[in-house]
Amino acid sequence: MASTIRQDIVNIPNSLTMIRIIIIPVVMWLIHQGDPKSCMIAALAFTGAAITDFFDGYIARKRNLVSMTGKFLDPLADKLIVMATLVMLSAVGRLEAWIVVVIVAREISITGLRALASTEGILIASESGGKFKTAFQLIGLIGLIVHYDYVTDWWLWQSHINYQRLGLWVLLISVIFSLTSAWTYFLGFLKGIGEIGKD
Repeated sequence: MASTIRQDIVNIPNSLTMIRIIIIPVVMWLIHQGDPKSCMIAALAFTGAAITDFFDGYIARKRNLVSMTGKFLDPLADKLIVMATLVMLSAVGRLEAWIVVVIVAREISITGLRALASTEGILIASESGGKFKTAFQLIGLIGLIVHYDYVTDWWLWQSHINYQRLGLWVLLISVIFSLTSAWTYFLGFLKGIGEIGKD
């Protein structure tokens, strides 16, 4: 059993997942440093972690390397890097604590709900609201990590962007998707429980 887990960890998809976990303290430290250069590097590292999240799943499916270890580590890495970044952004004053509480509470609640559903044989499928939540959440966090104002060149024109303000608004949009998708999951759970009661 131990050798199987060891083999799972060293395959390419799970190695990418482990890299995402290792990056977490680096991103937190860079955010804490707070200067423009550190924030930009932190944003690039966070973006790189998000990109590896896509590739590890793709490689696992393409090369038939899907494993129980990967099924555990992949969502864990996703939640750890997002929650750690949220907490650090709140600690340095870039994000209100209530936003962090809402997002973390939603993630914990849905994870618990899905675990409870699986013990009852109820499958709660992912839906589009959750995917939109993830997309807006990642974009919003990148904006908050960058934090500073920059003049962005769009080839034909230039615009002055406050990445702190932009990131905050995008993250708030993700909170709306978080709450609506959580409600959908809850209704799916109630529906599944109701169907079990009819059997």
